[in-house]
Amino acid sequence: MFSRSKTPTPDGVTPVGDSPDEVTSASGTTPAGVPTKGRPTPKRNVAQAANKRPLVPNDRKAARKTQREKSRIDRERAYQAMQTGDERYMPAKDKGPVRRYVRDFVDARWNLGEFFLPVAFVFLFATFFTSQYPELSIVVMLGLYGFLFLTIIDAWLLWRSLKKRLTAKFGDVQRGLLMYTITRAYQLRRSRLPKPMSKKRGNYPE
Repeated sequence: MFSRSKTPTPDGVTPVGDSPDEVTSASGTTPAGVPTKGRPTPKRNVAQAANKRPLVPNDRKAARKTQREKSRIDRERAYQAMQTGDERYMPAKDKGPVRRYVRDFVDARWNLGEFFLPVAFVFLFATFFTSQYPELSIVVMLGLYGFLFLTIIDAWLLWRSLKKRLTAKFGDVQRGLLMYTITRAYQLRRSRLPKPMSKKRGNYPE
């Protein structure tokens, strides 16, 4: 006889308590569409999290076009940085004082490796004229392999000298510097990127 009256209201909602969480609709669901039979009404932050959806651009074609344009701008900026020596926009493999020191040392030196491609082209071109003379063809090929062997010795001497300087200046030799050095030494000086900062050879870094 002391219980609260449960007379339905005109809008079809039956109050069962004073708390807003205890009021449900006649359909048995919350405004968020979550069934409430046998469970309390979810809190606002829970309902909002359930309604979240991944952000997907409406126009995929426009998004791809924007991404391609951004990639093109980044490539142009990186290429320009390798032309001018601006390390802010260079690729990660070329950044840092150690990599810059390696480039300057290689560029200051005459390297046999940078002449390998032109010399190899001359030797291979010569084989077309000596194909009818097996003995002469063998001599040409031996000359090519002999020059290749000399470039390997020169690259070893380059790395030996550079490694001593790196140890004395930086205290340690980073991993991957050997391949970085050899690759640059075998490139034509004019085609190297990043470009040599000194136009003349002999300007070794301190």
